[in-house]
Amino acid sequence: MKPLQPGIKQFYDINLREIVPFIHWTFFFMAWRLNGKYDDIQTVCDCTSCRVGWLQKFPESEQEKAEEALKLYKDAQEMLRRFLDEKCITINAMVGIFPARSNNEDIVIDFENEKIVVPMLRQQIPATDGFCYSLADFLKTADDYVGVFANTVIGAEALAETYERDDDMYHSILIKTLADRLAEATAEWLHYKVRKEIWGYAPDEKLNLSEFFKTHYQGIRPAVGYPSLPDQSVIFTLDKLIRFQELGITLTENGAMFPNASVCGMIFDHPKSKYFNIGRIDENQFQDYARRSGKSPEVLRKWLASNL
Repeated sequence: MKPLQPGIKQFYDINLREIVPFIHWTFFFMAWRLNGKYDDIQTVCDCTSCRVGWLQKFPESEQEKAEEALKLYKDAQEMLRRFLDEKCITINAMVGIFPARSNNEDIVIDFENEKIVVPMLRQQIPATDGFCYSLADFLKTADDYVGVFANTVIGAEALAETYERDDDMYHSILIKTLADRLAEATAEWLHYKVRKEIWGYAPDEKLNLSEFFKTHYQGIRPAVGYPSLPDQSVIFTLDKLIRFQELGITLTENGAMFPNASVCGMIFDHPKSKYFNIGRIDENQFQDYARRSGKSPEVLRKWLASNL
């Protein structure tokens, strides 16, 4: 549908309190190789009886890891309080919603009197419903729109370095893993605002955070590097559209973003859009993709090595 607020919208120095509720703590614990089910860890208060009662819900063989997760969570909360009190990190985000259409396997975006072509890949092994998907499938062939977004957490690296100088690697890693989660949480927060206010295609959406994390909402936001958008070089096209540098993000020649706690990708509003894995592609599709992207096969092979 036509967006309520087309074009580019920027958010600078976003209030951390708005972002924290969108943190998916499961992935935070996974980064520390703690893979248990700690969904209700936020309900545990500091009193001994509450802590012991929570730990006793786990089998004895899992209680040690659960206790480790609880300590890690409390340390993360303390670090978040430091982020808030000392204002040592800054969170910025940007989204652009542009007229677009599909052209076979390409997405064509109208931008400043140009037509920016973003080539897509298609699955060669059918999904469970028997269809081979491409992100281009989620746009009409005329009169449609696509979103492009980026967000970043600035300041985490500098703070982590202060701990590294004291050989305190635990708190350095804690800061970095928290910053990564905040970057993903910001993408979740931004997508929510897009659905409800900016694009406005789901103004009546009423979901709790658990449902958000299960993507029980309309539309998707595949980030560059996701299985459905595996070509990291696409990042340079997205940068042309919304100019990451205005957020404080710089790109290396290999398409890596700095600060490291940064995310960028595309947004689709199609009610049947879904996440999927491109997987392996054959030489014919690779050569066709190279032609459509305007890159030499030799250069492109390094970007798509895991799909060849």
